[in-house]
Order: sequence, then structure tokens, then C-alpha cells
Amino acid sequence: MSNSRDWFLEASENPTVSEANAMAVSTLEEDGCPRTRMVLLKNILTKALFFIPTTTAEKEKLSKKRIKRVFIFWPGLERQIIIKADLEKIAPNLSDGYFHSRPKGSQLGAAVSPQSQEIPDRMFLEEKLKILEHEYQNKEVPRPENWGGYLAKPYEIEFWQGRPNRLHDRIIYT
Repeated sequence: MSNSRDWFLEASENPTVSEANAMAVSTLEEDGCPRTRMVLLKNILTKALFFIPTTTAEKEKLSKKRIKRVFIFWPGLERQIIIKADLEKIAPNLSDGYFHSRPKGSQLGAAVSPQSQEIPDRMFLEEKLKILEHEYQNKEVPRPENWGGYLAKPYEIEFWQGRPNRLHDRIIYT
């Protein structure tokens, strides 16, 4: 994972890359179609990538899917990383720690949003947010039960570096 970390640091410091930690996570649906969603990479650990899926429904799907792929692309650097990985839900206490390290506004936003559920209108969220802002003005916001992180534990990593004349480098580690 050290090459991933090095590339991520280079991308983070490069002014042409606006969202270095954006990555696509894909699973294979029951009907054989791939399903891809964008998430933010939160940390690169020794043997895993840490991220928080965007919705409750997506988290449930991630838990049940066998085939997982992570894709990171930095066009300005002509680099991409494709990772085949097993996904593992992190322990609740680790999700708690990360949740409480986030700004209070982000915590309240997570608590307000009934992710992947239909809402009547935008006002519904705004009103719910006002209520929670008042309720937790001087208190810690509890982590919603449906909010938590995952580790992507790679079993294959492919690094691709663009080169002139389409003589690109592609290195695969298994």
C-alpha cells in the first residue's frame, strides 16, 4: 500500500487535482450489472483503505456483495489505481471515533438525513436540522446507528501511469 500512499500524497499536493481522495467503489448486482458509487477515501492504512459509504442502502449492499473494486483516477497526473478488495465493516467504536472527529455540522447532517429514503421536500431536512441544532447545542451528537465505515482490504492492486506515445506503465501486485 506504500505506492498507493505515495501517489495519494502527490495527488493531494498537486494543484491540478481538486479531489484527490475521491474514489469509485463498485460491486456486482444480482442481475450482473455493476453498481458504482463515489465515496471519499478517509485514510490509507497498512493493508486497507478506510472510507465511509454515502447511504444506508449502499452500506447494506456493500456488506452483501462478493465482488468489490475500487477505482482512483487523477487525470492531471495521468495516473489511476484499480484495486480488487474484500470489504469489511469497521467496529462500532472506530466509527464512533471517526464520527466525533468530524465537524459538528457534518455530524448533524448525518443525523438529519434519512439516506436513501424519499423525503417530502428540502424544507423537511432544513426543519429537522434546526431542531437537532437546538437539541444538541451544548451536547455531543450521537452517531446514527446506520452510519459507519468500511475497510477495503486489497488482494490485487494495479497501478497505471500514462506515458507518451501510449507506452503506459501498468504494474499489478497480487
